Amino acid sequence: MSTRRFLFVLGSARDEGNTELLARRAAEQLPADVEQEWISLVEHPLPDFEDLRHDSDYVRPTEGSAALLLDATLAATDLVIASPLYWYTLSAQTKRYLDHWSGWLRTPGVDFKATLAGRTLWGVSALAHEEAVVADPLVGALQNSAAYLGMRFGGVLFGNGSKPGDVLRDTEALARAKTFFAREAPLARYPYES
Repeated sequence: MSTRRFLFVLGSARDEGNTELLARRAAEQLPADVEQEWISLVEHPLPDFEDLRHDSDYVRPTEGSAALLLDATLAATDLVIASPLYWYTLSAQTKRYLDHWSGWLRTPGVDFKATLAGRTLWGVSALAHEEAVVADPLVGALQNSAAYLGMRFGGVLFGNGSKPGDVLRDTEALARAKTFFAREAPLARYPYES
């Protein structure tokens, strides 16, 4: 793929919440020729993931939210998980989306792992806590997922906010948003790898 294509997966339970606002501020900095697709997991809910590994084959979804998200994920050069910090990790909607990756990895003809290898995973999250270290489980989930798939990991852009619009007063986060996607993301590694 020569043209970059960003997929923003919005995992908030609130429309236009702080995480989405921060992600949109960062996306404004992308060059005009970079394609952007935005998918809300609330507007396109996935069913609960059913683990069929030892029972039957997975079938590629052909309609509905699962087909939309699978096709958009495979088409993206850059995948942005925009999930607020809910109970110190990803939102339930976002976790369900990642759970579906397990099925897509085993769906005949999809080549999910080979397709995503070398592409970049980014995170954007708003939290109502002053210390971002409380979000280590969220970062770990994204970094380890990227490492498993052989992706690059651009890290997580954090902003502070609880009430709608709070993040727009976080001047440090807004400053980081201006250059967040401009960095070259390194190949993801598990924490135990050097």
